[in-house]
Amino acid sequence: KPALLHKLEGSTNEIHAAIIIPGEDGVISVSADRSVRVWQLRDSGQYWPSICHYMGAAATALNYCNTNRKLFVGLENGSIEEFLVSPDYNRMDSQRVYHAHQEARVTNLNVDHATKWLLSAGRDKFFHFHCITTGKRLGGYMCNSWCTSLAYDGQAKYAF
Repeated sequence: KPALLHKLEGSTNEIHAAIIIPGEDGVISVSADRSVRVWQLRDSGQYWPSICHYMGAAATALNYCNTNRKLFVGLENGSIEEFLVSPDYNRMDSQRVYHAHQEARVTNLNVDHATKWLLSAGRDKFFHFHCITTGKRLGGYMCNSWCTSLAYDGQAKYAF
């Protein structure tokens, strides 16, 4: 039976996504209040944000790779911003902005570091993929309705 070990408190709005930082006592969350927060477990036993960064639009999706500390944040306005998170998790520096979806919410992100692809789905009915080395869009596919989720098999190079 699952047991509640910790609770993150301090966000006043709906949380759109959260991930646990592998190998660390930390969590990254994105929220409707436009915030990206990096939460660290403190000596008191509570999680406190070491970073609280406000985006230009509501943050709706995220992807984080612990090995290179790259954080990708999808936004309500259709763009995706790439950040480099500092080793001490106290700073995140913007690296690039991808104009992925035309004025439509990014609903899901996936990054394949082997192929250097950023894959995204959005409410503009498109699935897109970009090169994270050059920032260029490599391709896309228009669906019949909103793309609300995304799963990717890196070995087979299939997106679902």
